[in-house]
Amino acid sequence: MIDARIPVLGFAAYSGTGKTTLLKQLLPLLRKQGLRIGMIKHTHHDFDIDQPGKDSYELRKAGASEMLVASGRRWALMVETEKSGDPVLQDMIDRLDQSALDLILVEGFKHEQFPKIELHRESLNKPLLYPEDPSIIAFASDGAAAAEMKLPHLNLNDVAEISAFVSDWLQQDNVTGKTLGL
Repeated sequence: MIDARIPVLGFAAYSGTGKTTLLKQLLPLLRKQGLRIGMIKHTHHDFDIDQPGKDSYELRKAGASEMLVASGRRWALMVETEKSGDPVLQDMIDRLDQSALDLILVEGFKHEQFPKIELHRESLNKPLLYPEDPSIIAFASDGAAAAEMKLPHLNLNDVAEISAFVSDWLQQDNVTGKTLGL
């Protein structure tokens, strides 16, 4: 399991299930509850947050191992790594300022052990992650759950229901050892 000072909840599914779409709808609902949310997204692609021709991009490409871009409204840190392969979730969590957050949501990292909601679309014909992954705490799908599934079943297309589940999960004493005042 991962180590964090605040609750960490993942959304795990195969590509094409709609993880990002769901999270874009879920984040505003959780923010309305006063939650300060950190987000970690796993990608299998090489990516840049800056554009060729911009000073920060050109400086990083010229050899800066770390490039921090700052303005009055936001800052971003790009770090070049020597490693290849997938990032480690714990390393990413450790980079967040947890003192400024109430919850960390994670998109992806489906093979790591931490509390997750499995998202499933029947039309994709992908295998289930549960029950092989014991860290899955709920199942959200666009169809019926199997009768033998012992997890809460959520409607993948009902963001309000998923938001209510997340809120209830945060209220549980076993999430952080204390009740969050939501």
